[in-house]
Amino acid sequence: MSQNKLTARERIESLLDRNTFVELDKHVVHRCNDFGMAEKKIEGDGVISGYGKIDGRNVFVYGFDFSVMGGSLSAANAQKIAKVQDLALKNGAPIIGLNDSGGARIQEGVESLTGFAHIFKRNVMASGVIPQISAIMGPCAGGSCYSPALTDFILMVKDQSQMFVTGPNVVKEVTNEDVDKETLGGASVHNTVSGVSHFICNDDEEVLMTIRELLGFIPSNNMEDAPSYPITDEVNRVCHELDNVVPIDPNVPYDIRDIIAPICDQQYFFEVQSEFAKNIVIGFGRMAGRSVGFVANQPNFLAGSLDIDASDKAARFIRFCDCFNIPLIAIEDVPGFLPGVSQEHGGIIRHGAKIVYAFAESTVPKITLITRKAYGGAYIVMNSKCIGADINFAYPTAEIAVMGAEGACNILYRKATTEERKEKIEEYRKKFATPTRAAELGYIDEIIAPCDTRIRLIQALDMTRNKNESNPPKKHGNIPL
Repeated sequence: MSQNKLTARERIESLLDRNTFVELDKHVVHRCNDFGMAEKKIEGDGVISGYGKIDGRNVFVYGFDFSVMGGSLSAANAQKIAKVQDLALKNGAPIIGLNDSGGARIQEGVESLTGFAHIFKRNVMASGVIPQISAIMGPCAGGSCYSPALTDFILMVKDQSQMFVTGPNVVKEVTNEDVDKETLGGASVHNTVSGVSHFICNDDEEVLMTIRELLGFIPSNNMEDAPSYPITDEVNRVCHELDNVVPIDPNVPYDIRDIIAPICDQQYFFEVQSEFAKNIVIGFGRMAGRSVGFVANQPNFLAGSLDIDASDKAARFIRFCDCFNIPLIAIEDVPGFLPGVSQEHGGIIRHGAKIVYAFAESTVPKITLITRKAYGGAYIVMNSKCIGADINFAYPTAEIAVMGAEGACNILYRKATTEERKEKIEEYRKKFATPTRAAELGYIDEIIAPCDTRIRLIQALDMTRNKNESNPPKKHGNIPL
C-alpha cells in the first residue's frame, strides 16, 4: 500500500517468523442483516486472527483490516479476537493486537458494543499473566482505544495512527473546539504529552520489528523467566568511562543513559517511553545475557526530580517487571519531588505514592545504585533499603540526606549570620554529602568505584537469582490510582 502502510495480512506475515502463521476463523462472517448489511458479507469480516512464532516462540495475533468497513468491530470479529485471547491465556503465550479500527460497527448496535466488553474482560484477566502488546497502525476510535489501554505496551506510527475516545467531529459538536485527528490523538501527542503510547515508529515495518525486539526481553508468561542469551560481553568488564560521567559540581546535569548503556551487554539499552516524562528513564537491558529492567532519574531534565508523569511512568514499568520476573535496577540521582501549585493540585502525593507502592510490593530481585543526590521522600521511594531493596550501592559522590546542605541550613540556622551559615553548610555537607553515614548504618551495602559498576551489579544479580519472597495473602492491594 501507499505511504509504507501494509495490508493487515502483510503486517502479520512481517511480524511473525516466516511461514509460521496459522489462521483461525478465516470463513467467519458477520450476522447482521439490518441497514443493507445482508449484502455486505466478506469472509473473515475484517479481522485476521491466529497464531505463529517470533524467534521460535509461540505468539497469538489478530489484526484489523481497515479496508473492510473501516475496520469496525462486529460481534463476529469480537468472537474471533476473544478466541485467540483465550488460547493465548490457556497456552501461556503473548498476544499481539494490530489495531486499525474505527470502533464499534454502528449497524450492529449493542451487539458490537458487547463484543468490546468481552475483549476488555479478557484483557484484564490476562494482565500480569501473559504479555499483551498493542500496535496502533491507523486511526482507532472509541472502544478500539480501550483494549490497547489495558495492555502492557502500545506502539504507534508517526503521522499515520491516532487514538481518541471521541473524534474531532464529536469534539466540535460538544465543546466547540476545532481540532484535527493528529492534534487530538496522534502518535506524537500520545508519546510526548499523554503518555498513552510507549513507542513511536516511522512506519509499519519499524513497529513490527520493535515488537519482535521487545519480546526478546520479556518472558512468554508469568511462570517463566525472560529468554537468556549467550554471554557475548565480558562479565568482568571494567567501565572506565563511568569514572568521568558524574560531574564534580552537584548542580551540573548529565545524561543518566551514559551510565546505563555502558554497563549493559554490548552497551545496548532498549528504552521505553523515551519521549514522555523525560525526568525518569525506563527500559530493558541485558547483563550477563539476562534481561534487567532499569528505572533511573534523569538529571538532564528537571534535575531528575519526580513529578506526576514520571511517577506514573516508573510505577507502571516497575509493576510490569515484577509481574514477569524481570529483576529491577534503580539508578538514583534525585533532588526530590518537583515543587509547585500545579503538581500539588494535580495530586503529586497520590501519584508519587505509586512508585513507593510499586517498589515495596515487588518481589523480584531489586538493586539500587545512588550516583549523586538522594534527598528526602524521593530517596525513600526510589528503592531504598527499607522499602525492600536487596542490595544498595553508592558512588563516592552520593549525597543521602533530607535535603541539600544549603536548604537544610537555611531552615536550621535561619537566624545565623551569613558567615555562621556558611560554616554550618560546610559542616552539613561533610556529614551528609557523602554515602558514609548511610553505609555506617547499613542502608548502603557498598560504596563502589564507578568503573566497577557493571561487575558489582552482575554479582548482585547473580546472588539474588534464586530469591524467593512473597507478600501477605490478599485478594489484591489498593494501589493509589
